[in-house]
Amino acid sequence: MKHISKSVWILSLISLFTDTASEMLYPIMPIYLKSIGFTVLLIGILEGFAEAIAGLSKGYFGKRSDNSGKRVPFVQLGYAFSAISKPMMAMFIYPLWIFFARTIDRLGKGIRTGARDALLSDEATPQTKAKVFGFHRSMDTLGAVLGPALALLYLYYYPEDYKTLFFIALSITISMLNTNIIDIDLYFKTYSGPLPLFLFISFLLGSFLALLFFLSAYIKHKHENINLRKTMKIREDEIDSMRKNPLRDDH
Repeated sequence: MKHISKSVWILSLISLFTDTASEMLYPIMPIYLKSIGFTVLLIGILEGFAEAIAGLSKGYFGKRSDNSGKRVPFVQLGYAFSAISKPMMAMFIYPLWIFFARTIDRLGKGIRTGARDALLSDEATPQTKAKVFGFHRSMDTLGAVLGPALALLYLYYYPEDYKTLFFIALSITISMLNTNIIDIDLYFKTYSGPLPLFLFISFLLGSFLALLFFLSAYIKHKHENINLRKTMKIREDEIDSMRKNPLRDDH
């Protein structure tokens, strides 16, 4: 733990919250977009355009960060863009608005990525670079596990209530914005467990919860299919019975 500084912890926790919120939405994004009238072609164009914005902006804003010598403003602006874009997609369903909101989200990623990685590099020594970046990526990946699991849990109890998920994601990103006021040092002065064990247990817990939620959804889906087939079979039997014994008018 002595090689993981407070700044690295803050950046890693921010990534954890952000990725949890983002990954809550990405799996249901195509379904949501289809429900508001987007075609498959339009969804493809939207995602391609948004990812292109993210890719092209990383180099540009990374260079701007180097030229200005500032890192934190780019990180703050990038995460803020991602935060405000979450509820925007649930507010209106106009295609241009959806394109704008999705672009804001990916632009935020492009703005923050270079500056954030530079901050992580500044916090590491040549001997600890792999550990620092590996720790940050592990927290980011943990968020990618927790996000879909939370979304699946919510949709299990509230099917097709997609818009509420966007506001839940917003609440998670608000928690992320408060991360920098957490006194992390007080916690880790009393923590003595090895870093790999801590991360391994977190990964196992997140994976177990995700698997549990996916199995629950699968079992529920299979049960509904069985009931549907039984209902259809009963209806078919009733129709066959009516055809074999039609009602006759004896008058």
